[in-house]
Amino acid sequence: MTALSLESFAAGRWVGPGPDARSIASAVTGEDIARAGSALDYQAMLDHARDVGGPALRALTFHDRARMLKALASYLGERKQALYDLSLHAGCTKADSWIDIDGGIGTVFVFASKGRREMPDSHVYVDGAVEQLSRNGTFLGQHVATPLQGAAVHINAFNFPVWGMLEKLAPTLLAGVPAIIKPATSTSYVAEACFRMIVESGILPDGAVQFIAGGTGDLLDRLTPQDVVSFTGSAATALMLRSNSHILRHSIRFIAEQDSLNASVLGPDAAPGTPEFDLFVKEAVKEMTAKAGQKCTAIRRIIAPKAFEGDVIDAIRAKLEKTVIGDPALDTVRMGPLASMAQVRDVLEKVAVIATEAECVHGDPASFAVEGADAETGAFLPPMLFRCADPAGASAIHGTEAFGPVSTVMGYDTLEEAVDLANRGGGSLVMSLITHDPDVARSVVLGAGAWHGRVYVNDRDSMGESTGHGSPLPHMTHGGPGRAGGGEEMGGVRGVMHYMQRTAVQGGPDMLTAITGMFVPGSKTAETDVHPFRKNFEDLQIGETLRTKSREITLEDIEHFAHFTGDTFYAHMDEEAAKANPFFPGRVAHGYLLLSFAAGLFVDPAPGPVLANVGLDGLNFQKPVSPGDSIRVALTVKRKTKRTDTYGEVRWHVVLTNQDEETVATYELHTMNAYRNVT
Repeated sequence: MTALSLESFAAGRWVGPGPDARSIASAVTGEDIARAGSALDYQAMLDHARDVGGPALRALTFHDRARMLKALASYLGERKQALYDLSLHAGCTKADSWIDIDGGIGTVFVFASKGRREMPDSHVYVDGAVEQLSRNGTFLGQHVATPLQGAAVHINAFNFPVWGMLEKLAPTLLAGVPAIIKPATSTSYVAEACFRMIVESGILPDGAVQFIAGGTGDLLDRLTPQDVVSFTGSAATALMLRSNSHILRHSIRFIAEQDSLNASVLGPDAAPGTPEFDLFVKEAVKEMTAKAGQKCTAIRRIIAPKAFEGDVIDAIRAKLEKTVIGDPALDTVRMGPLASMAQVRDVLEKVAVIATEAECVHGDPASFAVEGADAETGAFLPPMLFRCADPAGASAIHGTEAFGPVSTVMGYDTLEEAVDLANRGGGSLVMSLITHDPDVARSVVLGAGAWHGRVYVNDRDSMGESTGHGSPLPHMTHGGPGRAGGGEEMGGVRGVMHYMQRTAVQGGPDMLTAITGMFVPGSKTAETDVHPFRKNFEDLQIGETLRTKSREITLEDIEHFAHFTGDTFYAHMDEEAAKANPFFPGRVAHGYLLLSFAAGLFVDPAPGPVLANVGLDGLNFQKPVSPGDSIRVALTVKRKTKRTDTYGEVRWHVVLTNQDEETVATYELHTMNAYRNVT
């Protein structure tokens, strides 16, 4: 193929490679397939992001941004075959590309859904409950989050040029922050192709995204406290970047996902012949060979009971012997080359270190078969399995990551020893535990949880639907302590918060309602002549309140409800037993009887804009109701959120009070309400 000239996208224009551009070789053939390296004005890029992209994104609500992400994911999904074709040059089999490309697009879809479901259709994210800071409730506190007013600099790794870009980009854009993306040069041709699709879609506002094909120059020296750096790569590079004096001086946010000596532990109950043993072997082989072991979540240390150690080695070796290595374009090939010859050299250097403490039991880099390609010109290596006889006394195997198809088996005598070995990695992105014993699972999580960002527990009951040891999911945080970098990515809304500032806002109820767009108890309410259930979604106003008439609760009501429902709990039916209970003055009404009567007080029964009651949150019974007491309801519009083209969700603040104006119960009611002129 003709070598591609990779372009940067800076301040709204494409910039081609300069005279000092670097050549990029195919991992399969060794032929030059691309050139990358542009001379860029980094200050102009930052200015464009801050002055053009940021204001445009912040003008959108969270839901606007979520819809934007959904449209983008759909657009990329329709054009992904071109990315599959390019990924072959990076050594990716079809399965490898699926992880990268479909996984990245799927991540964008998840964040789009999270944005619509878990974030408001507004510009302010409310974080947690209102804090009452005064006796009478006239001075309150509320944590809110708003977008940072700078740019996010994404520095990505070579192994997942699409997923690595999109898993950072989705939460960043959802937060309302523009991004400058710098992929690893060795696979930047795949990232550039995906990025070009993003720009050509026209879905994102001007300035929302920019792209660097090449180095970052002095970009980091131009950042401000409103900017963020999100890095994925080696611990050495992360240390160099986060040690930048400018970043340290200005306390610039730095998120790192770096080296990780992930472990997989076989439980003492998972003997050969059990489903768990077979699963353990399958996961180990998969993580050694998928992406040729070039995964930040790959299993580097295989920890098994000493009684099963030989069986584990034999079973893994038998599967590795059947793994066909070669041109990833061939259907028969199960493992392609590494991403580059530089990566081959790095892996072999690390293998030499591991070999000082462990014996190689499978895989010879000097002699292995390659199908459909030349082992000399392509970046090929065989899967290499080691065994360490003394893992407790070793150090190199717990501190050296060969970022390729390399893993080491080590045995343990006690579960405590297994936990200690897993933790010796100094902090990882993920550890897995394969066991069918809940006590083993609990013990390992308690002992190892603090050292691992994710603990993946699997057995015969969950294996059919589990996503695997090496699969970070956008719903869950991805990161880990210590050696793994100390950062977290994804995790749903948690990932979005990395690009927002949490602010403690203090003030009166009316002020907090105005700031958050959500009714805060104690703020002004407005009663209207029209029942709120007669109003369309658009016509309801935050703070609009219906106050009902009162209803007396009789002993007959309580007994009828008890017999009708079968809830004859003594507090409702036995006067003496109820009085003996410190919570009740005597027989009291059922809490759910009160909810039922409350609905009867505020519901308008005729067909109208209210389409359905879909649930309630935060139910709290505060004061018992005795026979002869009465209740009334205050129903207040708390929050409105558009959901579809025909209806939106209304959340109502509901307060039940008795004849003495004492609060009996509170909860939040959710209804779906039709838009105006929609039947």
